[in-house]
Amino acid sequence: MSVRALWTAIAWAFVVASAVLVAVVLPAEYGVDPLGTGRAFGLTALSAPALAPIPPPEGDALAPVPMGAVALYPGEYKFDSREIVLGPYEYMEFKYHLAKDATMLFSWTAGGDVVHDFHGDPEGAPPDAAQSFDTAARRRAAGSFVAPFTGIHGWYWENPGGETITIRLNTAGFYTSAHQFRYDGTRQRREIRALDTITADH
Repeated sequence: MSVRALWTAIAWAFVVASAVLVAVVLPAEYGVDPLGTGRAFGLTALSAPALAPIPPPEGDALAPVPMGAVALYPGEYKFDSREIVLGPYEYMEFKYHLAKDATMLFSWTAGGDVVHDFHGDPEGAPPDAAQSFDTAARRRAAGSFVAPFTGIHGWYWENPGGETITIRLNTAGFYTSAHQFRYDGTRQRREIRALDTITADH
């Protein structure tokens, strides 16, 4: 092989190596994609840092996993809508089971004056350990709630008058079940379905 042919081969090898470097190596190894070939062939994904798996929550199945300003949950949020009828001088408690730091949105409206106490009962604690969050006199309320501890959280409503009162309650949140306690001593636990399963039925 002549010297001229040798230098020509070296030059072509350099050109090919440079092309491979720019078109393949830089996008795949460093995420640098000046020609767009890395994006076209999916090479830039090779240089992306691996996504850290979301750690499973400890304890409750719907405990949030904080990630900065975002809190991720291992399950779907639930939605609940119901009417609660209180006869004269009757009372009832209606609460949802929430893990510590889990969020719930709520709105309720009463058709008359009611005595009300929005409170929570820590899981496993005696009845006198209940903590009140809102006891102001009102006929309606709407807001958000972040559970300060794992337990059941919700409302005590009492009809102080002689006329029947209807309370309309709407909630959405990361709760697992609802618990109803009536004036006559009856108790009822209800499983709450995820919103996507409700809409799928219609």
